[in-house]
Amino acid sequence: MFDLTTGYQWTNTTQSPSPSPGAGTTLVTVDIVVLVIYFLLVLAVGFWSMWRTQRSTVDGYFLAGKSMTWWPVGASLFASNIGSGHFIGLAGSGAAAGIGAIAYEWNGMLMVLLLGWLFLPIYIASGVTTMPEYLQRRFGGRRTQLFIAVLSLFIYIFTKISVDMYAGALFIQLALKWNIYLAVLLLLTITALYTVAGGLAAVIYTDAVQTVIMVIGALILMGFSFAEVGGWNALMEGYMHAIPSIRVPNSTCGIPRHDAFHIFRDPVNSDLPWPGVIIGMSIPSMWYWCSDQVIVQRSLAAKTLTHAKGGSLLAAYLKILPFFIILLPGMISRILFTDDVACADPDICNEICGNPVGCTDTAYARLVMELLPAGLRGLMMAVMIAALMSSLTSIFNSASTIFTIDLWKTFRSRASEWELMIVGRVFVLVLVVVSVLWIPVVQASQGGQLFIYIQSISTYLQPPVSIIFLTGCFWKRTNEKGAFWGLTIGLPVGCIRMVLDFIYPAPLCNEEDSRPAVIKDVHYLYFSMLLSFITLIVVVVVSLATEKPKPEQISRLTWYTRFDPVEPREHVFTVTGSSRTIDVITDEMGVEGKEQQDSNNGKTCHHRKDSSSSVSSVQSQSRLISAFYWLCGMERRREGANNPVVTPAPEQSRICSLQEKPRLRIIVNVNLIICLSVAFFIIGYWA
Repeated sequence: MFDLTTGYQWTNTTQSPSPSPGAGTTLVTVDIVVLVIYFLLVLAVGFWSMWRTQRSTVDGYFLAGKSMTWWPVGASLFASNIGSGHFIGLAGSGAAAGIGAIAYEWNGMLMVLLLGWLFLPIYIASGVTTMPEYLQRRFGGRRTQLFIAVLSLFIYIFTKISVDMYAGALFIQLALKWNIYLAVLLLLTITALYTVAGGLAAVIYTDAVQTVIMVIGALILMGFSFAEVGGWNALMEGYMHAIPSIRVPNSTCGIPRHDAFHIFRDPVNSDLPWPGVIIGMSIPSMWYWCSDQVIVQRSLAAKTLTHAKGGSLLAAYLKILPFFIILLPGMISRILFTDDVACADPDICNEICGNPVGCTDTAYARLVMELLPAGLRGLMMAVMIAALMSSLTSIFNSASTIFTIDLWKTFRSRASEWELMIVGRVFVLVLVVVSVLWIPVVQASQGGQLFIYIQSISTYLQPPVSIIFLTGCFWKRTNEKGAFWGLTIGLPVGCIRMVLDFIYPAPLCNEEDSRPAVIKDVHYLYFSMLLSFITLIVVVVVSLATEKPKPEQISRLTWYTRFDPVEPREHVFTVTGSSRTIDVITDEMGVEGKEQQDSNNGKTCHHRKDSSSSVSSVQSQSRLISAFYWLCGMERRREGANNPVVTPAPEQSRICSLQEKPRLRIIVNVNLIICLSVAFFIIGYWA
């Protein structure tokens, strides 16, 4: 079964592999020392980032003060995407079905560039913090914003977190033999510490460190793997002959696919039909890379549009690596441990890894524990934990942003920045608790059906959301009714298919496929195309049949209007004194206003300085309380009790300039052409 969040092959293993050859190898003292050094390094980077960032404002905490340069942005994009599920799932997919699943990675190369050059200028011009907030400004009203906010949190909590925790726990149990609750609780405590305290800045800088560790460690394992198998030619030949000795008679179980080394496969009978790869895969991928809060939030933290584009380029170049450092080692694992990793008899598989469907999920872990010497095993353990932590911190921070900005502010429209800072941090702790409580649910899915259901959620919910963002950004006539009814009709259609997939799971390779034709004969990538078409038709028809969007719902909110001048808006400021609170209405050029000239169009983009003075004044506070506030990035100002404090409402206008230096713009555009050329070459070569 494919993980439909990322498209990788999962066999739903819920137990550690049994101690077949070498699987009993555990970490020794030097490995533990490497792990301790890794944790200390991550914590040091996390606390270092707290010193140099403003964490006491909405922009400072949720968008790192819009101060990030291109390299931490790009590294964070890569680390947020490459979770422990990639190492387990992508390597397992390579062991089970060849290189086909790498299409998801290389499709992501194109989509992250699409984000930097097409979508991001619109988001920056609109001055938003979250993607649901963009929909609220673009279409007006609150129902579409709330719809997407709740849907995003649902996807984050019940698919992304569970996928990464499952994969990370599988590896931790194999290597350390730890209790799963102890292992996950330790990891979540460390990640929550710097996520709550440091905000997005700490997450991005630690992600950059995690990226370096992941790439170096995975490259080392790749080298050991190729050395063990005998090189590239031995891989090409050996994979096609990696057939387990015990198979179900008169079946294809355990036999490698004849198209294992091709990305584009038969459009009717293959596991990844090529029309679906080109179109059906791109639409959900567009949601993930161009409108998912986890990804877009990192780009919005860049100091300029040019740095955001540079981050997209770095992430795109890094996306080439998983083919070599994850997928190919997974295929090598099948060659080296054929009877275990590629087991084909359900009873044998059940003995090896506790799952009759297959044991390909163990491919990467087997390489780590079998091939690497002491010390390097600890490094690879750090790699897996880095992948898990980087993904979880990204999800925690982005889910906290959505909850605070899109849900809490909806019901507490006059909440102060101080209140929003508290809510954002507390919600991270809530996510940690939910993550721990979710472990028994994942463990209890022995048959894999609940886990298959969890993985299926994303693919059947992503296409309608992609269409809404696509039409909202690039078709000015799209209105709120069209977007809302597109979601209202598209999402239930996807949910129906999702439920049917859960009721009728895929049969084992030696069993007859008796599923209904709508499931058996309609590949999920083809269904993605169909669902996108249905949603698009609804959006277009309803939008044309109803009123045009208002001018304020288009200005600086679409590709064609991103250079429009900023219209002054009224803002409500809360003035807090010792005995009363009053509201002051001011226009865009009111308190602390300033202008920034946009060199692209000569228009001005008004924005206001962030203020950390949005907290009520206090006479005194103990050193302990002061230290606690500093740790959380919520420093209080010692003000006179009678001095009122002017608090800008959180809706303050943010930096929204599309200004780029001509020389830097030429550099990133040239790199765009080079990156696209590389992407099309490698896709065409392996197609």
